[in-house]
Amino acid sequence: MAEFSLPANSKVKIGNTHKAEAGAKRVKAFKIYRYDPDSGQNPRVDTYEIDLDACGPMVLDALIKIKNEVDTTVTFRRSCREGICGSCAMNIDGTNTLACLKSIDDVKGDVKIYPLPHMPVVKDLVPDLTQPYAQLASIEPWLKSKSPPPPDEERRQSVAEREKLDGLWECVLCFCCSTSCPSYWWNGDRYLGPAILLQAYRWIADSRDEYTGERLDELEDPFRLYRCHTIMNCTKTCPKGLNPAKAIGEIKKLMVQRM
Repeated sequence: MAEFSLPANSKVKIGNTHKAEAGAKRVKAFKIYRYDPDSGQNPRVDTYEIDLDACGPMVLDALIKIKNEVDTTVTFRRSCREGICGSCAMNIDGTNTLACLKSIDDVKGDVKIYPLPHMPVVKDLVPDLTQPYAQLASIEPWLKSKSPPPPDEERRQSVAEREKLDGLWECVLCFCCSTSCPSYWWNGDRYLGPAILLQAYRWIADSRDEYTGERLDELEDPFRLYRCHTIMNCTKTCPKGLNPAKAIGEIKKLMVQRM
């Protein structure tokens, strides 16, 4: 009989428990994934008990409290705390989301926090986003034109043309959608993923951009675009309420229309 085992350093162990201060009445446990690739040790899950009466309402508030007051070695990204920068994307309670937008009260029981799935881990809750950012650069996410701009004024859009960008420009590139997509898990080196394809459609849909044909040519590939199987995880998990699956569908429609 064949036997299979996980690769070295992939088995997650039970880590340390940090108890709440004496007298704390409203205590909640935060189970945080800890991993330092340079240490050579297996990842572990440490438990931090936090008094919610002395903590802000969001998961990011708890993480900051843990780092500032309990364990300064806990590593994670954060910046704006307003759901705008996308820095604090992580898997909370089994769902990819932004820690600054996730209310602690929304989680029943212990709060389990892991890095975005299926990405190399730099340390603890920090994923290596080198690949998706390289893919973003490959679609050239900026306005491209062949004609010179109007003299002394900007390139104009009608209200209707501008409305076509709603649901696209709001993307903060947190990559919650891409890292929830099974197609991206298995083919991430070739499939661009929902975050990048939404960004691609943002420029394809922009009436001021004059490279629509060339942009579609770049996406005409069995893997870059067509690995999307409309699983819809991307739309379900997006913390900004966007619909990457719809954007991908619009690109596919344009591919058919130009044939």
